[in-house]
Amino acid sequence: MDLGLSGRTALVCSSTGGLGEAIARALATEGARTVVCGRRGERAGQIAAQLPTAVGVEVDLLAEDGPARLLEATVAAFGPPDVLVLNGPGPKPGPASSLDLAEVDAALDATLRQQLRLVALALPAMRERGWGRILAVGSSGVAAPIPNLALSNLGRAALAGYLKTLAAEVAADGVTVNLLLPGRIETERTAAVDAANAERTGRSLTEVRDASIKDIPAGRYGRPAEFAAVASFLCSTHASYVTGTAMRCDGGYLRSL
Repeated sequence: MDLGLSGRTALVCSSTGGLGEAIARALATEGARTVVCGRRGERAGQIAAQLPTAVGVEVDLLAEDGPARLLEATVAAFGPPDVLVLNGPGPKPGPASSLDLAEVDAALDATLRQQLRLVALALPAMRERGWGRILAVGSSGVAAPIPNLALSNLGRAALAGYLKTLAAEVAADGVTVNLLLPGRIETERTAAVDAANAERTGRSLTEVRDASIKDIPAGRYGRPAEFAAVASFLCSTHASYVTGTAMRCDGGYLRSL
C-alpha cells in the first residue's frame, strides 16, 4: 500500500534509538523527507545517512530553545513539517506514594512541556496548508497506569488529555492528532524498566521478563518495526478520518476494550 507520504516532511523527535528510530526509518522508506534528531548528534547523522532523504540534527529538546532550534533546522532542510512525531524518553521509575515535586517538574518537562512547544511551532503551517499529522508515542500507562511508573503515568496522561482536546479543534483543518500506545516492545527503555522491577522485587531479570510475557496474549515482546508500521499508517493519507484516538500496539496486553 502506498501511504501517500512521498515528498512529505516528517520530523521524528528522539529518533536516535528505540521506537523513534524505527518510526523515522519507516517513514523514510515510505518516501518522506525525514528529520532524525536527538542529543546524540553523531548517531542522528549516521541514521540519516542510511535513509533515502534525511538529515540528522543534534538537539536537546529539554533546553529552552531546543524545540525552536529543531523546527528551524527542519524548515531549513525540507520546509515546515507535514508530520510531527512526538517522542521522548520516559521519567525514572518510582512509586506514587513518595513523589518529589522537583522530579514531577522534570517529568512534565520531558513528557508534556516540550511537546506543547513543538506543537505550537508546527501546527500553524499545517492548518494553513490544510494537511498535517501529529502523532505522539505514548505508553500503555495512559489506558492502565503501570505500577512503579508514577511519573510516567502522570505526564503521559496529561499529554493524552491535551492531544484529545486538540484533535477536535483542528480536525476540520485537515490535521489529525493521535496517540499510539506501545506495550512491551524490545527497546532500551523496556530493558531499563524490567531491570528496575527486578531490583525492586528481588527477582532475576529473566523471571521479570518471563512474567511479563505470560501476560501478553501474543506470547512475546513486540518488535520496534511492528510498532513503526502502525505509526506510519496513522501518519498516512489513508488515515485522514482517524483522529483523537489512542491506538494500542501491544500484542493484546491490555485486556480492556
